[in-house]
Amino acid sequence: MTAKKGSIHMTDIEKISEALFEDIKHLDEQGTEYWTARELMPILEYTKWQNFAPLIEKAKKACASSDNAVSDHFTEVSKMVILGSGAAREVEDFHLSRYACYLIAMNGDPRKRAVALAQTYFAVKTRQQELVENYDSLSEDQKRLAIRHEMREHNKALAAAARDAGVVSRMDYAIFQNAGYKGLYGGLGAKDIHKRKGLKKSQQILDHMGSTELAANLFRATQTEEKLRRDEVQGKENANATHYGVGKKVRQTIADLGGTMPEHLPTPDKSIRQIARAQEKRLTAKDEQ
Repeated sequence: MTAKKGSIHMTDIEKISEALFEDIKHLDEQGTEYWTARELMPILEYTKWQNFAPLIEKAKKACASSDNAVSDHFTEVSKMVILGSGAAREVEDFHLSRYACYLIAMNGDPRKRAVALAQTYFAVKTRQQELVENYDSLSEDQKRLAIRHEMREHNKALAAAARDAGVVSRMDYAIFQNAGYKGLYGGLGAKDIHKRKGLKKSQQILDHMGSTELAANLFRATQTEEKLRRDEVQGKENANATHYGVGKKVRQTIADLGGTMPEHLPTPDKSIRQIARAQEKRLTAKDEQ
């Protein structure tokens, strides 16, 4: 089966990632997408299967610990390869879901630029898939609403992980959140971002972000939560440092890929609340017809 290249609207990061990951995507007879481990391996800059196979096993364990069925995301198969002598040999392979690729990337060597690229690409696309199946056909306003809703839910999970790490008081959490913003926004804290956007005191900065900026912050939040729990971080200072470090890593990845820094992205004319109210009015009018 040949890989089918996607032709969808993408951010700067996704455009660069497409050549690496969309070009090796396959579709089975039911139209379900998958990647093969043998094709993913060289893209992630691994040259030997014996070094790559342990990543798959770690990813399978992470999948199981997240209460996902491993068999739904990792399908063991075999393939024939031609050796240097011309003889054929059967080797182990896997058909991987997008989520499986994400888990493999998260367990890869972070020093490899391709691994960082894969982490960003598969995380963003997996989150999009979780939000809504037809994400790429949504308007900008619809994407903002969807990601903002997801951001609210993951901020709850992030707060719980921070609390388990020792971030207890409201002031502690404000400092913790500020650390994440400073990492992602090159030293700018929440008040600085608020000021740059020209917002009133009562307005929330997340309600005045476009979909690309919201996606970067969602990635920051989800990866910080996972790292706090995975590394069993303890102590509010360590939690703050973790949040700052993840934010900085996301920023560095954007820089490496030639993307626009979040503080330089335009502030939308309409807030999330305005979009939500307009949507409610449309739905109400439609119901009354």
